[in-house]
Order: sequence, then C-alpha cells, then structure tokens
Amino acid sequence: MNTRDAGNKGESFACDFLRQQGFRILETNYRVKIGEIDIVARDGEMLVFVEVKMRDGQDWDPFEAVGPQKQRKLYRVAEQYLLERYKTLEVDGRFDVLAVHVMPDGTLEGDLLKNAFYK
Repeated sequence: MNTRDAGNKGESFACDFLRQQGFRILETNYRVKIGEIDIVARDGEMLVFVEVKMRDGQDWDPFEAVGPQKQRKLYRVAEQYLLERYKTLEVDGRFDVLAVHVMPDGTLEGDLLKNAFYK
C-alpha cells in the first residue's frame, strides 16, 4: 500500500471512529497557505479540530508528535477556519489528537486524546 492509499485508509478510519464516538464530521483536510487541519467536527455543541497521527506499531507516542510548533500552526489554521466559516473567533472549540495505530495484522485501532492542547 502506498502512502496516499494508507493516508486515505487512515482518514476513513478516523472519520468512522469519531462518528462512533458521537462526533459529526463537518469537513476533512481543511487547507490554507500555512497548513491543514485533518478533521473539523462537532462533539455536541463543541467545535473540534482533530489532528490525526497514523503509524505502524506501538512504539511511538502520537501525542508527542504534536509539539509546540505544530500546535501553533494548527491554532493559526483554526483561526482562519473560524474567520472564514463563522466570521468570528468567538466560537467554543478545542483541539483533539487521534492516534491511529496500524496493528501487525493490518487492522487499525484508534486512541483519542480530547483537549490535547490549548493556546
């Protein structure tokens, strides 16, 4: 499986996983010049920006992969999303990280960290 196919499989899994958790997917792969947000969703009334990290094996910490520099970039992309879609920054929202683990048998497992970081 090439990188693009793996990414598509991971994104599809991530959306299904979030739906099973009660999320409503609003948008995937929101892109602007400075970056991208993998998934924008609603968890009840809360607007959620989800960063998806997919890796083989279990010897990695996906939550550490979203360090301060990546957090700042996601925050700036989220600001642009809010201004474009809602015309304000005054929207209740949060940032989650969804780890997608590729198991040895090829199946995928998800691990969601809500409120992964703050500004």
